[in-house]
Amino acid sequence: MKRTIFAVCILVLTVSIILVGSGNKSDQNGVTKLMPDLNIQLSYTGYTALLKNHVDSEGMVAYASLKENRSDLDAFIENMGTLHPNTFADWNTDQQLAFWINAYNAITLQCIIDAYPIEKGSLINRTLYPDNSIRQIDGVWKELTTPIMGESWTLDDIEHKVLRKRFDEPRIHIAIVCAAKSCPPLRAEAYEGEKLESQLEEESRRFLASASRFRIDEKKGKVYVSSIMDWFDKDFISHYNEDNTFSKFNDKQGAVLDFIAKHVDEETADYLKSQSYKISYLDYDWSLNEQ
Repeated sequence: MKRTIFAVCILVLTVSIILVGSGNKSDQNGVTKLMPDLNIQLSYTGYTALLKNHVDSEGMVAYASLKENRSDLDAFIENMGTLHPNTFADWNTDQQLAFWINAYNAITLQCIIDAYPIEKGSLINRTLYPDNSIRQIDGVWKELTTPIMGESWTLDDIEHKVLRKRFDEPRIHIAIVCAAKSCPPLRAEAYEGEKLESQLEEESRRFLASASRFRIDEKKGKVYVSSIMDWFDKDFISHYNEDNTFSKFNDKQGAVLDFIAKHVDEETADYLKSQSYKISYLDYDWSLNEQ
């Protein structure tokens, strides 16, 4: 009888170890690390519905209501954490790129509502940035991590180690949104591989249609461009100004101007190609992109 009880205890202990070993785990800091699951099939349906409910036509976000109705956002990010790398590897390039763009934008939204209403951070120079800026969230880009496919990623990792390094697509800078007013407007739907090209083209035109991101002052002979085009101008070189239309400018500026000319109306494009002017970069407004 004692042998039977002992055997049952050993069996129960073994099963418990197997079950614990197969599920989510915690790292040394106690943070849950989601384990990839081949049965997870990522859907953008709930995430798109959430964006449609909380993002307006100008790309501004209703953060207060999003914080109160965040279940679809949290579920989407959790699914990204358990998505299996083998599942991701079976996707084509556009599907993979769309996934990482969505990951950046969704995690940014989560960071904002986790801190909302945003209070001044302890490490921020408060004379430079408004109180309601994402920059008031300590470590938001380089320290805060989110599980994706079983690994921990920061927002900087996603932008610089994945989007910029793995994908030769400068229009990511029109698609990823860091929750500031001078960022690109947030699209009110998820990016999807099957329509990624049309989505990126539409967002490029929408980005440049705003005077806060691009405008021309003919009297002063100046073209005002978003600072984004200054920070990441080299990313445009491999795709734009191949015919050297903008030979008066250096390679990086010429590529940016060619990108702009391809996404504005014909009259504006003709001005950019035919006139002499100086480029000035617009001040960046870090205020929260809140409705």
